[in-house]
Amino acid sequence: MTRKRKPQGYWMPVLHAHLPFVKHPEHDYFLEEHWFFEAVSESYIPLLMNMNRLVDEGVDCRLTVSLSPPLLEMFGDEHLIEKYESYLHRLIELSKKEVRRLKQDGGPVHLALFYRQRYEGIRSFFQNTLDGDILSGFRRLRDLGRIELITSCATHGFLPLLNVNPQSVEAQIAVAVDTFQKHAGCSPGGLWLPECAYYDGLDTTLKKHGIQYFFLDAHGFMEGVPVPRYGVYAPAFTGSGVAAFARDPLSSKQVWSSEEGYPGDIHYRDFYRDVGFDLDFDYIRPYISPDGKRVFTGIKYFRITGRTGDKELYDPDSAAAIVKGHAAHFRKEREEQLTKLRSVMDRQPIVMSPYDAELFGHWWFEGPDFLYHVFREIDSSSIVTTMTPSEYLKLYPQNQVIAPGPTSWGDKGYYDAWVNDDNDWMYRHLHHMADRLEVLANEHYHEKDAIKIRLLNQLARELLLAQSSDWAFLITTNTAREYSVRRMKEHIDNFRKLSEQLESNAIEITSLEWLEYKNSIFSDIHFRVYASAYV
Repeated sequence: MTRKRKPQGYWMPVLHAHLPFVKHPEHDYFLEEHWFFEAVSESYIPLLMNMNRLVDEGVDCRLTVSLSPPLLEMFGDEHLIEKYESYLHRLIELSKKEVRRLKQDGGPVHLALFYRQRYEGIRSFFQNTLDGDILSGFRRLRDLGRIELITSCATHGFLPLLNVNPQSVEAQIAVAVDTFQKHAGCSPGGLWLPECAYYDGLDTTLKKHGIQYFFLDAHGFMEGVPVPRYGVYAPAFTGSGVAAFARDPLSSKQVWSSEEGYPGDIHYRDFYRDVGFDLDFDYIRPYISPDGKRVFTGIKYFRITGRTGDKELYDPDSAAAIVKGHAAHFRKEREEQLTKLRSVMDRQPIVMSPYDAELFGHWWFEGPDFLYHVFREIDSSSIVTTMTPSEYLKLYPQNQVIAPGPTSWGDKGYYDAWVNDDNDWMYRHLHHMADRLEVLANEHYHEKDAIKIRLLNQLARELLLAQSSDWAFLITTNTAREYSVRRMKEHIDNFRKLSEQLESNAIEITSLEWLEYKNSIFSDIHFRVYASAYV
């Protein structure tokens, strides 16, 4: 699509959409599967709906979206999609029940109607527009030139801590590229490094697999050698020729910070006040966990209000007006920022703003509408317009070469959140498993026995699933800690049992089939990706 103007500079919004692979067919209801259901209803579908509105309105906008391989696999998993439809049905049923209750009690029935209409609209979009295929919505926007789709590593492994075994890094990237090609129908131009975590030499592996660009936090960029002459406002090439884009701290903080950014406005919806916790137990019981544990339902009647337990009712109309004001403010800030930068640069600067996609809608309810209005605001600006990484690299194909410093976008900026006194026990298992699989992959590289090949492929899946950075992070933050520890131990134990069966030549077909169904990620994987002797 041809751009209609040449501005002072560019804004590059990047959304990273990722969840760990969670699938439990052994249970009709499983709490952690709701991470996926909530993200679809609250973030991904509202984003797609608003992007489609922008297309219909002729708004010229660009958005880069990283879809991690576990998320791509869950989008296409029939078991999870069937459960998601049941989840939507229960939400709509609850919202209708709330309308009846509040009519009788004299409560805020307009809010119950608001949720009923919202969830019915999401279900209609999912069933009728997407035909149950969430990824199709992203592919359509890509084909229309509005979204640039990229990927992340296979299971979002924290690469600097996996590099003890280089084949682990190799596999994380190779499987990611193959999975993206399978689902998106093309090769990814860019790759979101999990947690923006970088170490020296990683670019060589990215280059090997056709990756043209990645993203870093600002300090990893500015601590590069030599120091980037344009700061974070232009990409730089690594020694292997892969481009690195750096996060702009100002525009990022304005959006993600609940303390200093837009999401903390007192008129926005409060995330934590949910009817799943507020209503009478017997009334809400059919819509919470079957074991009686109260959970978030998504129906919330109060606004942030302030640092008080005495919350005021949420007003969607007031929140909508605030969203428009924040979008206009964001545009003004980017115009002033880019005008100043352009006055001291010999090229058009770019402000790269990366965010977790789930911030928009799940954590910040009004987030998808904020993006919608920002895109509308910027479309009418003569100073700033949106751009994707590949577009900017085409515009400026020659860039400074630097060696970035080690970095992540986590707390303290380095690796602390993923290796500390609470979770460091994981890594001796991950490193042992990776070393063992590399040996087995070399030994069985020319394996002809179909059952042994299936077992070796499942070993690869179990290792990849154990390597997910989510488990270490959730343990650090004490969020879903018990589940994360259980998942780690489950994959470690599965790997041990499978490898013992291979070594004893006593493969248990029934248990192998169950693991292939339950931990079904990457159906096309081949264990040879871990072989080092044949590279």
